[in-house]
Amino acid sequence: MFIADSKPVHHRTIPLATDVSLESWEHLILPVESFLESVSGKLAAQVDAFDPALAEYADYALKGHGKHLRPALVALSAEALGEIGESHVMAAVVIEMVHLATLVHDDVMDEAEIRRAKPTLASKWGNETAVLFGDCLFAEALRLAASFPTPEVCRAVASATNTVCAGEILQTRSRGNFELSLESYLQIIDMKTAELFALSCDLAAFLTRTSEPDRAALKRFGRAFGVAYQVFDDCQDVFGSEAKAGKSLGTDLAKGKMTLPMIELRRRVSNGDLIKLERLFRQGGVAGPADLRRLLVRHDILKVCAEVICSRLEEARRALGSLRVNDKVDRLDGCTRFLEHQLESLGQA
Repeated sequence: MFIADSKPVHHRTIPLATDVSLESWEHLILPVESFLESVSGKLAAQVDAFDPALAEYADYALKGHGKHLRPALVALSAEALGEIGESHVMAAVVIEMVHLATLVHDDVMDEAEIRRAKPTLASKWGNETAVLFGDCLFAEALRLAASFPTPEVCRAVASATNTVCAGEILQTRSRGNFELSLESYLQIIDMKTAELFALSCDLAAFLTRTSEPDRAALKRFGRAFGVAYQVFDDCQDVFGSEAKAGKSLGTDLAKGKMTLPMIELRRRVSNGDLIKLERLFRQGGVAGPADLRRLLVRHDILKVCAEVICSRLEEARRALGSLRVNDKVDRLDGCTRFLEHQLESLGQA
């Protein structure tokens, strides 16, 4: 049904305008806008795949207006290697459904009330419904993956889903662990976030029938970019604003998650401040957010985290270096530049 040389998805060929794309995700993905519209349309059409009694939940979950970052990576990766086909659209739909399922479950565990600037499914219909519907999304994603003529797509999606869920379990087990190591933290975000980024680039390359070295390079790009993105997201949870983020913030500390800002702060404070920091952590930050902010600023923690993010972005760019250089590969590089710009904006805020 879905093959790499199927009917191509036509899209606009627009050179990357660095000065504008750094400020606008919309401009960066403009060349693959029609692809993302196809993904959105097919996601919306999946509402009919669910029992009519679940249609309200499916409609609410599948018709959100997120950045569609993972589908964008599918499109940009496929475009960098050749022509985008319908098989890439369906792969992006599958990956986005897996991602949406993880978000539904995340919001339950984090008790988040806002996602994509609207109430979460859990806050609207309750945790029990949200958990079960998240399971339905996982199952539907795997059903769609099984419709490809090659079992490799379904195997890759199932393996990645397993890794993502295992990462979530490791993160849940680490809650309340003030001594969580940097290595353990990076392992968790590699599993729970970077895995789907890597899958997006990997499946795009596989369906384009590219060489194994190019496929491996794109997968490395996706994984490094995914780690950088999650570290940025964790920084945003501490330093950002809900108005700009469009979701509940401060949930990491409230739920006892040690993320990079807290890990780096723990490594730098004096013994007296370390006791204070652990107390703030145990209290979920609610008792002294001003004290925590002062410690973060005093030790320049955002700058420290930015160095980690930029290191991973440079790793992602090195992975692209082995690909044939053209303006379409440059658009993948543009994703790393955009995240750097977002990081700078967070620092200015």
